Amino acid sequence: MTAVSEEVLLERIRSGRLIEDPEQATERYIEGLKRTLIVSADTELISAPAYMHAVRDFSTLPGVNNYITVMGIVQDELGHAHIAYRMLRDLGVDTEELVYGREPHQFKHPYAFDVPLESFTELVVANGFYDRAGFVLLSDIHRNCSYGPWKRALVKVDREENFHLRHGEKWMRVLSQDPEKKRELQRAVDWMFVLTLEWFGLPDDKKRHNEQIEYGYKGSTNDQLRQTWMSSTVPLCESLGLEVPAHYDEEQGRYVIDCPFPARFDAEEKRWLFEEGQISWDEVLRRWKARGPKNEEFVEHLQRGYKELYGAGAAA
Repeated sequence: MTAVSEEVLLERIRSGRLIEDPEQATERYIEGLKRTLIVSADTELISAPAYMHAVRDFSTLPGVNNYITVMGIVQDELGHAHIAYRMLRDLGVDTEELVYGREPHQFKHPYAFDVPLESFTELVVANGFYDRAGFVLLSDIHRNCSYGPWKRALVKVDREENFHLRHGEKWMRVLSQDPEKKRELQRAVDWMFVLTLEWFGLPDDKKRHNEQIEYGYKGSTNDQLRQTWMSSTVPLCESLGLEVPAHYDEEQGRYVIDCPFPARFDAEEKRWLFEEGQISWDEVLRRWKARGPKNEEFVEHLQRGYKELYGAGAAA
């Protein structure tokens, strides 16, 4: 238990001085920071098997260089996960138990990564959409984070996430020049655009943990971050002739979502059931909590080697 008062902590944050050590923060600050770091770490970690699944059939890739690039992205993501888990360990979290001891449904990554990417086309849309979402979130944390060790670590992460999203956008442009590939792109965009809108979490009026702004873990709200993501993604898709259910409203000075949101999602068919209308966020939370079709497989892929190694050791 730290001796720092809430008043002293908030004054330090307001004055622009960084938190460099848990002793400079309250227990509430540290617990909120842990929650935020776990989501970040789990997201980076689960992206590795998700992206690898997309390129499991080497023959579907344009060339060997594409495979090498994807493996480089996977390596980056694992490195980003290591950074966040290492910070959690420095905050007293048993990261071995966190990574290898939790059940698949207990991981805190966005639901989108539980829906399989099954082609190079879907992979590059994931790079363009998901990595853009990650870039928006982590860039905001990098600029505004009150926790010094994470703020500095994100210099490297921010640059590498920018490379990932540029890879996706470049190949979306390339594939959009081929009529058949453009149709594939549109099918991927149809389900992945709205799934990425969900990435940023509950709308501001339903947010449960408000300490992220109060304590300066980040500087923008969920809805503001959603707007930032759309401000890059919608113009990109429009420039490629791809349809998305959102547009910029000049009168409101913001992007408006043109479909029921939130909505029901058929994960097996990768299809939004917009015809059923808007649903409650409580229903979305139940879907997130239940996880998606590849959740168990991807987590098992990450935990298998550890369990085999230590299971064999215990048996011996």
